[in-house]
Amino acid sequence: MKSTLVFAAISLALTVAVALVLGVAFDDPGEHRAVWTSAAVAYAVQLLAFAIARLLRRDNVMLGWGMGVLMRLVTLVAFALVFVKALGLAPTAALISLATCFFLTTLVEPLFLAS
Repeated sequence: MKSTLVFAAISLALTVAVALVLGVAFDDPGEHRAVWTSAAVAYAVQLLAFAIARLLRRDNVMLGWGMGVLMRLVTLVAFALVFVKALGLAPTAALISLATCFFLTTLVEPLFLAS
């Protein structure tokens, strides 16, 4: 449980850091909205993916981790094809921020799956 909470805190810190840095590059108010919306989606999906990987780690850690990777990919595609337009988000800012948040939080995930 402790490693899950630490992972959630580190993921939140990374996600907020990405949003702040990309907020400098995408300075239009619409782009800011897209960056923060993507950051929120990435954080929620990342926590769900981590929870699935943690549940399956004793039986088959690679299956759990692979399911999380697939969830992130499906989220990115659905976000690009459906939600960016439906929510009126700036596509470049939304997709770059979502992919960056997913990438960075996925890099730290194995450190907490092992514990």
